[in-house]
This record gives sequence, structure tokens and C-alpha cells, in this order.
Amino acid sequence: MLQRKQSPENRPDQAPAPAAAPHRKIWRRLPWWQWLLGIVLVVIFLFPFYWVIVTSLNGANQVLQFPPVFLPHGQWQNYSRAWSEAPWLRYFANTIFIAGATTLLVLITSLLAGFAFGTMQFWGKTAIFAGFIAMMMIPQTVLLIPDYLVLRDLHWLNTYWAQIVPWSASVFGIFLLRQYFLSFPRELIEAARLDGATETRFIWKIAVPMAKPALITIALYVFLGSWNSFLWPYIMTQSPSVQPIEVGLATFLGTNGTDWTGLSAAVVFTTLPVMILFLVAQRQFLAGAYAATGGVKG
Repeated sequence: MLQRKQSPENRPDQAPAPAAAPHRKIWRRLPWWQWLLGIVLVVIFLFPFYWVIVTSLNGANQVLQFPPVFLPHGQWQNYSRAWSEAPWLRYFANTIFIAGATTLLVLITSLLAGFAFGTMQFWGKTAIFAGFIAMMMIPQTVLLIPDYLVLRDLHWLNTYWAQIVPWSASVFGIFLLRQYFLSFPRELIEAARLDGATETRFIWKIAVPMAKPALITIALYVFLGSWNSFLWPYIMTQSPSVQPIEVGLATFLGTNGTDWTGLSAAVVFTTLPVMILFLVAQRQFLAGAYAATGGVKG
């Protein structure tokens, strides 16, 4: 009796040949010019921060030297001097509290408004949403004087309220979650309603877990924006007891000139926390942006 000759892939005594690695890194297949372009872009984006580090480790007489000094000279005392110039622990505590409270409020308002605009039908929905989008076109500096007068009448100047409440809603956050909920499966919403779930229960039990990537994106965006805020708290506050980090950096700006080495040292140790936060959460940030544009797959 003739037996069929087994091919190598059908032989039981032979291990299957390993498949081509699908996870091969993309950068290994890039042409040389894309490598070169990537290196140039990295240098362009990293050079300002490198220059701040170099300035923070050089002497005051080397800051304005020409040709410039591109290597640090190990003046570590600039950091201890910069730390002693201002109550940085208080500034850090204020910034974390303001940024955290603002982020929490923005997540709540963006979630509720985005869900309403994306899944509900009500009178004037399109016009109201258009009004929200139009607010993005107004420069914030134009509103500084009217906002200052309003906060003065509310007796909110030089308080945490002035730095949190006006920023408790984000047009960007509402827009992002509205786009996310537009692609939300209608069958899921109808099934939850048939089961007797209220809108509030549906939002917290179903919508929030599914919208987690978009919510992380908004949280990072708002937290970093609040951390880097300068003009608004600089105008609306006067006391270090409520001022954030960015206003504290103005300590090095005086009538006799700018202390560039101290300012650079302060910029380094106030920027590192947000850089670490972004590097740790960058995957969630990109996943949230992709999920918000790609929609929900049923």
C-alpha cells in the first residue's frame, strides 16, 4: 500500500518552522533619509531643554558668552541657590492641588456634556454645540480684563477658586468625548434602557469604562495645561500661598536683570515631573487619541 509522502510541514516529528516575526521593529526597515530626518527632528526638539540644563550648570559670566558654551561646567550650587530663592514645596503643593482639581472637574463636565451631545436628542443641540466650538476661536487674552472684573466682584482674587472654577470645563474635552460617543453602539444604549438602567447608571457603569482611553487623553491634556499655566495665575493671584510653580519662576526676574542660571535650574526641577508623567502615560495618550478618532468596535 502506497503511503503519501509527508511534506516537512506535515511531519509530526519535525517542529514547525518559525513564522516571520510580525513584531519586527519598524525602524529596522526605514530608509536612511528617514533615519536622518528623525535624528534632525529629535535634535531640534531636545536642544532647548539641553540648553537649559547647560545654562543651569554654568556660571553667570558664561551665559551671554560668545561663542556660546555648549558643555556644562558642573556648577551644581546653582540648584541649591535656586531652591532657596522661593518656597518651592508650597508651589508644588499648590500646583498639584490646582491641576488635580481642575482635571477632575473637566473630566466630569466633559463626560456629561460629551455624552449628551453624542447620544441624546434635544432642542437646539446643534446650535449649542456650535456655540461651544466657537468659544475655541476666542483668544483668552481678550477676556482677561472682563474675567478679572468678574473675579474681583466675586471676591475670588488671590484664591484657589479663581484658578480652578473658570477652567472646570474644556471645549476640547467636550468635543473629544462627543466624537467618541457619536460612534457608540446605539444597541447598547437601547438594551441598557430596556433593562431599566438610568442614564446616570449607564454613564458610570458602561460609558466610563469604554471611554477610558479618551478620558486619559483629556486628563493628561488638562493636567499638563494647568501645570504650565502662567499668565492667568500671575494676574489673578498675588500671594505665594496660592500661586503655582510657573508664577514662582518669576522670582528670578528682577529690576536688576534676570538670574539666568538660577532660572534655568528652577526650570529643570519644575519641568522634570511633567516630563516623567508624559513619558509614563504616552501610550495611554496615543491610545486615547486613536480610540476617539477610530470609534468603538462592536
